[in-house]
Amino acid sequence: MYTIATLYDLRRHLGLGSAETEADPDLLRKLEEASQLIESLTQRRYCPRLETLAATPDSRDLRQLFLPDDLLELHAVRDAGGLIDLNDIQLLPDDADAPASVMQLVNGRQFQAGADGARSIAITGIWGWHDRWRQAWRDSRDSVQSSSLSASATLISVSDIAGADETGFSPRFQVGQLLRINSETLRVAGVDEQNQRLTVLRGVQGATAAAHPLGATIEIYAPSLPIRDLTLRYAELMLKSQSLLAEEPSPLLERMRRLSA
Repeated sequence: MYTIATLYDLRRHLGLGSAETEADPDLLRKLEEASQLIESLTQRRYCPRLETLAATPDSRDLRQLFLPDDLLELHAVRDAGGLIDLNDIQLLPDDADAPASVMQLVNGRQFQAGADGARSIAITGIWGWHDRWRQAWRDSRDSVQSSSLSASATLISVSDIAGADETGFSPRFQVGQLLRINSETLRVAGVDEQNQRLTVLRGVQGATAAAHPLGATIEIYAPSLPIRDLTLRYAELMLKSQSLLAEEPSPLLERMRRLSA
């Protein structure tokens, strides 16, 4: 399951009552399809992932390379000479809220390419697009209540599924959300309000599943609002008619389309 918006978001967008749940499986499928379509059309991904990608330095200037995707956080860079000190790296644009598209070496450093030079730079980091990255993860105001949460467990006990998160939004936990516990990313596949338990997919978006102690803080990923709203609109049109989707004007998609170097 991979969705940008949540099932609750779509149900609210469509004006469905809390008891109108028979269509939920189809709604979730349309959310997945809409998410995949938007990412395909823009050549961007809107849910952050941890990954190591390969890149080729600019042959005209070995101090610079164009990144193969939108980079939100840089963790490590390795070239033919080994790991590069992050203090010798500058990302452009230099904006902690926006993804970088260019990497430059400073302090007199140059990239050392391998024998053939092709895609010889390995870049590890958080990849994806967000317009307010520093605010993308919010505190759920809830925590792990399972006394022993192993790396393979798919059920997590919490205090109050329907409670409010740090922004005052409720329900705090929803099907389709990305969660973060310590360094692990999880996705909510089901909510059980009666027993206050979440069914989750473990170690998603490149993260590694790990054990977590009682009381570990749970964070919730908030996608970019314009992209979330566009996903809901596309899912609604898919539910009605594919022809309506084909006729839908998409100025935001055009603005968001990623251009390759």
